[in-house]
Amino acid sequence: MYEFVYTTQASRVVFGAGSMKLIQQEVEKLGARRALILCTPEQKNQAEIVSSLLGPSSAGVFDGAQMHVPIENARRAREYAKSVDADCAVAIGGGSTIGLGKAISLESSLPIIAIPTTYAGSEMTPIYGITEDGLKKTGKDVKVIPRTVLYDPELTMGLPVRLSIVSGLNAIAHAAEGLYAKDGNPVMSLMAEEGIRSLANGLRGVHRNEKDKAARSECLYGAWLCGMVLGNVGMALHHKLCHTLGGTFNLPHAETHAIVLPHTLAYNSTVAEDAMGRIARALDVKSAPDGLYQLNQELGVPQGLRDIGLREVDLERACEVALSNPYWNPRPVEKEPLRALLQRAWEGACPTP
Repeated sequence: MYEFVYTTQASRVVFGAGSMKLIQQEVEKLGARRALILCTPEQKNQAEIVSSLLGPSSAGVFDGAQMHVPIENARRAREYAKSVDADCAVAIGGGSTIGLGKAISLESSLPIIAIPTTYAGSEMTPIYGITEDGLKKTGKDVKVIPRTVLYDPELTMGLPVRLSIVSGLNAIAHAAEGLYAKDGNPVMSLMAEEGIRSLANGLRGVHRNEKDKAARSECLYGAWLCGMVLGNVGMALHHKLCHTLGGTFNLPHAETHAIVLPHTLAYNSTVAEDAMGRIARALDVKSAPDGLYQLNQELGVPQGLRDIGLREVDLERACEVALSNPYWNPRPVEKEPLRALLQRAWEGACPTP
C-alpha cells in the first residue's frame, strides 16, 4: 500500500545536442534583458561563446568561480553582477560554477540559467554550499534552484574519461540512496532506477570510446535523473560516510563515492530489499552491491580507499566522526559493523552485509 508525499520543484529543462544555442530565447523567456555569464578560469572560452550567442543581452563574463564557493568570491560576483546591471546569470560548468550561481541567487534573488558540463547534478537541487573562515556551510532553499537548465551533450565531449567515470558513479550514488530514502516516493524511485541504468550504460560506452556521442548523451540524461533524486529526497549512510572521509581526510569527492558505494549498499541490503532489487535490475545483475563493485572494476576505478590516499590508521577516526552525529539510515548505524565496512572499503575487498 502506497503512502508518500511528493512535492514538485518547478524548473524548465531543455535537453539535446546543440541546446546551448538556445540561450538567447531562454533568457528572454525569463523576462531578463542582461545576463552575466559565470565560469571558472578554465572554462572561459565556453563562457565567451555563450556571451557571443547572447549578443547585446550579454552583461559580460565573470570567470572567477572556485571550488567550495568561498564567501568572499560569492560577494565579489554579486557586486560585479550589480555593477554591470545584470538581471539574470548563466552558469556554465560543473558544481563549482553552478554553486557560485546559487550563492548569488541566495541573497540577490537573481534568476539562474544553468548549462552543466559535468555529471554533478547540482543544477537539479536546492542544496547550496558556501565556505567561510575555512568551514563549508550547506543549506537548502528552493530559490537557488536554476530556473532553466540547458543540457547539451556536446559540451561534455571534452570531459576526460576518468573524470567522466567517477563523476557518473558519484551521480549513481545519489539515485541508489534515494531508493531507500526515508522520504522517498514512487516517482523518485522510477527516476532513480532509470538514472542508474542510463549512467551505467553510458559510462561503459564512454570507457570504450570517449567520442561516442550517444553514450555521452545517455550519461547526461542519467545525471539529470540522479540529480533530480538528490534534490527531492534525503540521503543516508553512504553520503554521511563520504562527507566524513572527504571533509576530514581531504579525499577526492567522486572517487570516494565510487569506492564506498558497494559497501554501504551491502550494509543496508538486508533491510532495503526493494531498493537492492531495483538497482540490480538497472545494472542487469543479481546483486546490487556486487554489481556496482564489478562495474568499478570494469571501468578502472580505484578499488580501495588506500588507493586514493587514506591511511589505515585513520579508519578508527573516520568511524568515530561518522558516529558522532546521529542521522537516519534504514539499518541502525553501529560501531562494529561500520568499522568493518570501512576496513573492507579501505582494502578494496568484495562488499559483504
